[in-house]
Amino acid sequence: MSTTRLGALFATGRGSQQASARKKLVTFITAGDPHINATVPAMHALVAGGADIVELGIPFSDPEADGPVIQAASERALAAGTRFTDVLAAVTAFRKVNANTPVVLMGYLNTITAQKDFAARAEAAGVDGLIMVNLPSEEADDFRRRHAGLKLDLIFLIAPTTTNGRIGTIARAASGFLYYVSFKGITGADRLEVDEVANKVATIKSSTPLPVCVGFGIKDGETAAKVAKVADGVVVGTSLVRIMAETPGGPDAIAAALKARVAEFRMAIDR
Repeated sequence: MSTTRLGALFATGRGSQQASARKKLVTFITAGDPHINATVPAMHALVAGGADIVELGIPFSDPEADGPVIQAASERALAAGTRFTDVLAAVTAFRKVNANTPVVLMGYLNTITAQKDFAARAEAAGVDGLIMVNLPSEEADDFRRRHAGLKLDLIFLIAPTTTNGRIGTIARAASGFLYYVSFKGITGADRLEVDEVANKVATIKSSTPLPVCVGFGIKDGETAAKVAKVADGVVVGTSLVRIMAETPGGPDAIAAALKARVAEFRMAIDR
């Protein structure tokens, strides 16, 4: 069982009607996009709009799962000089104001292998969980041995093609929550089938008590509301990253636009 802020979030009021009605909203942005100065105001704006979990992408030059919108965000962040130390500094600054909202880092193993103290530095900054897209569940035990004693949840992805047996293996290696990728492909695509998602989420839930959040293809409040009926939470990314790219003005303008957009998702999910 998770002992991080993620565990506390999903455990609060578990089993009550109020808890079941409040589905979690996970919001993704890329750290350092369009500049690192925009990241902390954006994180606070996400929470102010109604996000339950803030997911920060670690800028990376060769992503495997990101669509063109999020890949472009990484390119902007890297071009602006964003490094992993800047990502952690943003989390640290966020924690000076917000001690409760879970923060999850999403990235690739290359970031881990480049730094022996990756996990310790992440926990010290106030990070609660890690999604390493290309970390196989079979290697999770080795990761935990190397970072024993740290309170960081390892969140794994499950795909539509993942077999039932494999779901069990992944669930046993995971903590915090499981991230179900709603379709085969990259982020930002537009072909989510809610009935298929519902069936797969039910299968996952039959194998584990872990919460299941669904991401990829959640483009608007209507889609989010439909998915929230069958999952414990929804993950919104591309829609928000597009705001980071297209909103004129500085960090304050971006933050205001993000808050308004997230509030639309929150309202639709809660309705």
